[in-house]
Amino acid sequence: MANDIQNIINKTELNLQDLSQLLNLEGEEQKLLFRKAEEVQLKYVGNKVYYRGLIEFSNVCSKNCYYCGIRKDNKNVERYNISDDDIVNAAVFAWKNRYASIVIQGGERSDNHFVNRIDHLIKRIKEATNAEIGITLSLGEQTKETYQKWFNSGAHRYLLRIESSTKELYEQIHPKDELHHFNTRLNCLHLLRKIGYQTGTGVMIGLPGQTFDDLARDLLFMKEFDIDMCGMGPYIEHKDTPLYKERHKLWHIGKRFNTALNMIAVLRILMKDINIAAATALQAIDPMGREKALKHGANVIMPNITPTLNRKNYQLYENKPCIDEGAEDCGNCMNMRIELANREVGLGQWGDSKHYFNRTNP
Repeated sequence: MANDIQNIINKTELNLQDLSQLLNLEGEEQKLLFRKAEEVQLKYVGNKVYYRGLIEFSNVCSKNCYYCGIRKDNKNVERYNISDDDIVNAAVFAWKNRYASIVIQGGERSDNHFVNRIDHLIKRIKEATNAEIGITLSLGEQTKETYQKWFNSGAHRYLLRIESSTKELYEQIHPKDELHHFNTRLNCLHLLRKIGYQTGTGVMIGLPGQTFDDLARDLLFMKEFDIDMCGMGPYIEHKDTPLYKERHKLWHIGKRFNTALNMIAVLRILMKDINIAAATALQAIDPMGREKALKHGANVIMPNITPTLNRKNYQLYENKPCIDEGAEDCGNCMNMRIELANREVGLGQWGDSKHYFNRTNP
């Protein structure tokens, strides 16, 4: 059987059956997969891990996704909105500590006040950091005009997770209304790419009713779409969400974690030069979860630089780690985790997706 796995991971093209088989690996066969992923990682993206200082600036959201703890109709969460000055100060902290890049993430809104506020913030952050900080946005579905506006002001990466590329599964975890439409999500990804963003997506791993074939199709979707970066992790249920009632259908938490590591490793083999983030959700399951991801294909990590007071209220899932740490504590912890994974911290570098440049300048 080990020879079969070795033959699969050495193939130049992987099909649905190959991918599904690799995602189900455990034990010694899984080690073969991990060794191959690390070999590809070191050859194509190198030994460095790049920081993205994460600013979760608001948990006010207009969406009602069935899996999310900050969904609009959750009355048990304390809503917050960090001031513009505090957001800029967090970005300056990242710049002074040579993180070189930040991620601005928040609940999804598209009203004019929100759009203009983000635009103003991008400009302020660029000015405050001598235009030396890289800016990734993760702010959901927007119009073409909004994406273009933010791009023109200085944002250059955008993460919009598809959550599942299987339309039926996507529709099971979202309300059936015009605010939650599968085709809208796909169209937004195409708009981002057309405008010129380094475009990222991702999925949840271990959703109720999800199969290995579904996850294999997710990987093929990312390959076909030709993404530049990926952020994905295990699904962790939240008690204040409608999807919580489906928890009896879930894989065991260990299986979700194991499959998430396999997804990272297989994606690294499938798309050799993209950026892959070590998701915080991995650490919610295993204290060494992010280190394991860095060893098996991930090359981006996101220390949380959100003011500590607000972190406890930005929980998309339960048992989120690091909600009581300060920004400096989180950075020191990340340094240690990267060293434990036998990787080098890429300080002072944007760590842009090599795939993006290979794709746009063939």
